Amino acid sequence: MNAVTGTLVDIPTADGTADAYLVHPDDGRAHPGVLMYQDAFGVRPHLKAMADRLAAAGYTVLVPNVFYRHGRIPVVELPEFIDMAARPDIVAKVVPLMESLTPELAERDAGACLAWFENSPLATDGPVGITGYCMGARLALCTAGTHPGRVAAAAGFHGGWLASEAPDSPHLLADRITAELYFAHADEDDSMPEEQVHRLEQALTDAGVKHRCEVYAGAHHGYTQSDTAAYNPEAAERHWAELLELFGRAL
Repeated sequence: MNAVTGTLVDIPTADGTADAYLVHPDDGRAHPGVLMYQDAFGVRPHLKAMADRLAAAGYTVLVPNVFYRHGRIPVVELPEFIDMAARPDIVAKVVPLMESLTPELAERDAGACLAWFENSPLATDGPVGITGYCMGARLALCTAGTHPGRVAAAAGFHGGWLASEAPDSPHLLADRITAELYFAHADEDDSMPEEQVHRLEQALTDAGVKHRCEVYAGAHHGYTQSDTAAYNPEAAERHWAELLELFGRAL
C-alpha cells in the first residue's frame, strides 16, 4: 500500500466553488482518478479515512462537498458517533440539504469534478471511477448516466431510491451508461425495497450494461460507515474487496 497525502481543494463550478477532500499516493506519479460521493452526513473524518484507504491502493481520490451551496465542510456539526435514533435533530438538518440537491444541480457539479480530473497532473488521462454511499450511490448512478464518456466504472453501496417510480429516478438513465457497475444493497433497508432492487437489475440488463448487483444479508442502510450505528464490519470489508476488484479491472 502507498503512503498518501490528503488536502482540501476548491473545485470551480457553475454555481460557485465546491470544497473537496483530495488524497493521492505520495510517489509523485499520476494515478487513475476516483470520485467518491458522500452519504447524507457529509465529508467528515470517517469519509476522509475511507478516501485515504482507497488512495493507498493506487488512486487519486476526490471527495466533493455536494452540499457546498449551504456552506463549507463541515456543513452540519456532527457527533463523533452518529445514532439517528438517539439524535433525530441530525435527520432534521440533513434531509433539507439532500432535497435541495436536484438532479440538474448534481449533473452540473459532476461535470465540474470530472473537469478537475481532466486538468489535474495527479490523475491519469482517461475515464474515472466512482464510488458512492447512501445518497452518494444515487449520485454515482446519475453521473454514470449523464457523463458516460468520462466514467469507466461506478459502484454504489446501500443506496436508496435508485429505481423508484419517480420521473427522475436514476435507473431511467440506464440506456446511456457505458461504465461497468457494481451495486451492493442492504437487505434491511426501507429506502431500497425488493421491487426497486429488481427494477434496477432489469433496467441495467435491458440496457446491456455490464453490471453486478448484490444484496448483503444482515446489513442495514449505512453498513459501510463506521462512525454510525448502522456499521457492519463484515459487510464493510466485503464492500472494499468488491470495490478494489472493480477498479483494478476497469481502471
